[in-house]
Amino acid sequence: MHACGTNSSQSRRQSRRKIAVGTLVIIIIAACSLRAFAADTITGLARNLTRNQPAAGDEVVLIRLADTMREEGRTKTDARGSFVLRVVYPSVPHLVRVLHQGVNYDKEASAGDAVSIDVFDASAKVEGLTSSIEIIRMGTNGDRLHVSDMLEIKNDSLPPVTQAGARAFEVYLPPRATLASVLAAGSVAGSQRVGAMIVARMIVARPVSGEPGHYSVDFPLRPGSTKFAFNYDLPYRGQAMFHVRNIYPLRQLMVMTPPAMKFKSLASSDFHVLPAGNERYQVEETTSLREGVGASFEISGIGALPAPRTPTPTPTPTRSSSKPIWSPHSATPLPIMKDPAAALHGPPANVMASAGRLNSPRAANLEWWFWSACAVLSLAGLRRFLLRR
Repeated sequence: MHACGTNSSQSRRQSRRKIAVGTLVIIIIAACSLRAFAADTITGLARNLTRNQPAAGDEVVLIRLADTMREEGRTKTDARGSFVLRVVYPSVPHLVRVLHQGVNYDKEASAGDAVSIDVFDASAKVEGLTSSIEIIRMGTNGDRLHVSDMLEIKNDSLPPVTQAGARAFEVYLPPRATLASVLAAGSVAGSQRVGAMIVARMIVARPVSGEPGHYSVDFPLRPGSTKFAFNYDLPYRGQAMFHVRNIYPLRQLMVMTPPAMKFKSLASSDFHVLPAGNERYQVEETTSLREGVGASFEISGIGALPAPRTPTPTPTPTRSSSKPIWSPHSATPLPIMKDPAAALHGPPANVMASAGRLNSPRAANLEWWFWSACAVLSLAGLRRFLLRR
């Protein structure tokens, strides 16, 4: 009797030991599987900063930043503004795009990241817009005067709102100007806690009917800074007059010309020489221009500015009628800067700056909760299986 009881007790202990080992193996396998799943996904949280609430029901697109630049996945934010995107090619960098009221909000991400993307409501007209700086750079090319007009617009609206629509931005150029190209770069993510990712791309400027030199573009002015560059040519016979008209109050205007050309301020425009520290060009500056009131000046003589450095082409996001996706075009990062010397040699810092990745605490909590729930469910399933046995 005693020997039989001892054998039975040992058998039960061995059985419990096997069950414990089996449970541990299952937990390890489940954990490894979850880790592999998490490494091949991008989780995120979208928040509407205009309303200070989660951005629920917004379209989310995952774009693969490779040579093909194709859409890799698509989903929608839930009631809490969170989303999960499955990454098919984990070794390739990606862009996460949230579409809110027809405007894209992008952030660079890699597989396994948890990103936070801020979006804003859109309006055709927004208060609180100003021009922080405008740089007009020119030089002769045969019987043409080539001009590059670069502007930076600041959107400090409260609450923050994106100005969007067919005439999101307007500009006045000389009536006889022939546009060669127009570039735009908009900041992404309005949060002060992360850096702004800037993406430059070619855009289309449409002439306003009945107003020569008046153009409009549909590039959105998101909260923060937006940069434009209008490159155009003018017929030139040794002399040209400019009357700059400001859509928004302008803090600083600079005109860059070769030393062989002469600059003359007209009317009441208060220009003064800005030391550039470079003999290859000269800079005239004026500040604090009111809205609708521009500066006037005259250019004469012949001279060509040294060509700026050719920056590395960057991916160009475009808008499609069906799916907003990237196209394999390239665009030059905008040389918008406060140091005029850098305009000849490219920007002081690449405008295509990658956004600082922010791991959202809420996203981290959700991930922890997901892991815990999966472990509990695995254990519960194992217990039920063993009880049945």
